[in-house]
Amino acid sequence: MTSLSATRSAQVLVEPIRSDIWFSDGNIILVARGIAFKVHRGQLQRHSEVFSDLFSMPQPRAPDQVLIDGCEWVELYDSPTDVLHLLSALYDGLYISKPCSMKFEVIAGVLRLSSKYLIEHLRIRCVQWLRADWPSTLEGWDRREQQATDDSKRYTPREWYPHPIHIIHLARELALDDLLPSAFYDLSRYGPRKIASGATVPGGLSSNASTATNNLTIEERTCLPVQDLYTALLGREVGQRYVAAFIEKELSTRPVSSACTNRHRDNGRPCRESFYFIMLNVLRSVGGISAGRDADPLFTLMQAMEMLNRKDFTDGEKQCGLQVCEPCKVDFAQSAATARQQVWAQLPSWFGLQPTALSSNVPMSC
Repeated sequence: MTSLSATRSAQVLVEPIRSDIWFSDGNIILVARGIAFKVHRGQLQRHSEVFSDLFSMPQPRAPDQVLIDGCEWVELYDSPTDVLHLLSALYDGLYISKPCSMKFEVIAGVLRLSSKYLIEHLRIRCVQWLRADWPSTLEGWDRREQQATDDSKRYTPREWYPHPIHIIHLARELALDDLLPSAFYDLSRYGPRKIASGATVPGGLSSNASTATNNLTIEERTCLPVQDLYTALLGREVGQRYVAAFIEKELSTRPVSSACTNRHRDNGRPCRESFYFIMLNVLRSVGGISAGRDADPLFTLMQAMEMLNRKDFTDGEKQCGLQVCEPCKVDFAQSAATARQQVWAQLPSWFGLQPTALSSNVPMSC
């Protein structure tokens, strides 16, 4: 950002394009890449420490100073779309409703510039929103997944949340490292080809955006840098190995509970057959046969737990549940729940993120 206009330059001589934010009674103009915003000094000073300091400094007026629409101007080296979103939030408030995957460019723009220009209340709002959708706890993750699953059990995360590659880029840019474990985990659930091919960037996030209006439709793709791509693929592989180890330890050779009430029936055969059935279904899941979520350990383990109480299986004649006894059911449910906690705790190491490095620049309780 430059100081208030004081010199003539080739750039200034080109009449800027008026943006959608142009107040007739405004007294300062912000210019971002040739897009002009006519706003009020007082509004900027009230909310931004940076603008408050800028406007409080004495500014010498040059005799050949160029004014725009009779006002002094400030040049910003920011995306005009980001500036549009920030000013809209300052004047109209920041309202994001669910589902809101298409509103990510608004959040990203406001967060980026509220961090730069020290507009703390907007920054806190944006970080709160991001942390709700990219949580740091397993309970938060489960709520997130439930929210993206409709009543017919159809899972539609991209209708609710932006592509995780966008989150990774933003977290890296603004040092919001606590978002990275859940973002990398979400990304690792894609197939390797989709991970490598990147994500479509809405026009509002395009680095080539040349206008600050709401009808921008330019699209491009963004990919991970090589190191982050390697990280995502490595974490995906580690997760699949974890599930394989769980199957081996907790299902394929699982003994019945010491309190098994089916012991008198061929040494707990109904329970052993039930666990064999669960194992087959888990293998179908990790093989991508059943739900297409072959690299989602948290989902796979939850699905295994849910099978204990389902009543929609069939024995060839009628629907029924598994014949596993209550003590064996409790033992396995505890093993699977513990495994899910382990998966969540290990995500930082799976993706090469040191827990001590998962810094937080905004208090978690905000």
